[in-house]
Amino acid sequence: MYATATLPSVRLSAQKGRLVADQVRGLRVARAVEILKFSPKKGASIILKLLESAIANAEHNEGADVDELLISKILVDQGISLKRMSARAKGRGNRIVKPTCRILLTVSDR
Repeated sequence: MYATATLPSVRLSAQKGRLVADQVRGLRVARAVEILKFSPKKGASIILKLLESAIANAEHNEGADVDELLISKILVDQGISLKRMSARAKGRGNRIVKPTCRILLTVSDR
């Protein structure tokens, strides 16, 4: 049994998201929630919400026991980048790139 939750476009760079994802990959759900609640990183709160969604999906759709769930897969991939311009001298402009990422989280009971 497994349940997934996805977040398609998060205003967070993939590299920063992977730092948080590596901390909780393969852990039991209760331990992962504890780690994410007390982590100061921006990605921790985003992944915590996604984890709670995956837990709710497993509980509601599959009838799974929450105590036995663990994070089997968590992927943080690069999404599209928002491109903005910043005005500079002599009519020029600098490009500002605001990265996004896609997060896929899967919980399972084995």
